[in-house]
Amino acid sequence: MDFQSYLDIFGRILNNTVPQAPYDNAAYLDYTKLNWSRMNRWLKKGELSEQLMDAVKKISQPQQWTVITEPWCGDAAHSIPFIQLAAQQNPLISVVYELRDSEPFRINEYLTKGSKSIPKLIIRDAEGNDLATWGPRPVECQKLFDQLKADEADFETQKIALQNWYNADKGQSVQQELGDLIART
Repeated sequence: MDFQSYLDIFGRILNNTVPQAPYDNAAYLDYTKLNWSRMNRWLKKGELSEQLMDAVKKISQPQQWTVITEPWCGDAAHSIPFIQLAAQQNPLISVVYELRDSEPFRINEYLTKGSKSIPKLIIRDAEGNDLATWGPRPVECQKLFDQLKADEADFETQKIALQNWYNADKGQSVQQELGDLIART
């Protein structure tokens, strides 16, 4: 699906009077509401770094970017806007979005330490060969997450700590990592 279709799915979830699983769980629906707000904030106010813009503009051959995500994913709300905004800078990039928990279940081919962690960006050439992958979160945020897990922090503590990290970072890390990744492809 394209980005607008992904946004449409978000809208249907948020406006459905009888939510489907997993959104029939109040926590998932609340995450989705927060993620809608966060994602739209970045789409409106997020500014691409020169480093990322330069890397994207240097792409000279067609690329297919696949983003595996879900509306309930907090990490996705902070990363997808920058992926989408970057892709829009070069007509040689086409982006498709896939839901992790729906067919074709491509996430099974791109596990992170054995888990279905999202979002996951897969960059392919015109022939469908993988050039690079990124995700589920910036390296420093991943270190924080790993430490919280090692400390056996409860989910609420993890959620708040990661949100605070993303707010302080302001999208800089994801942009730096994407720019570096693209420059190497």
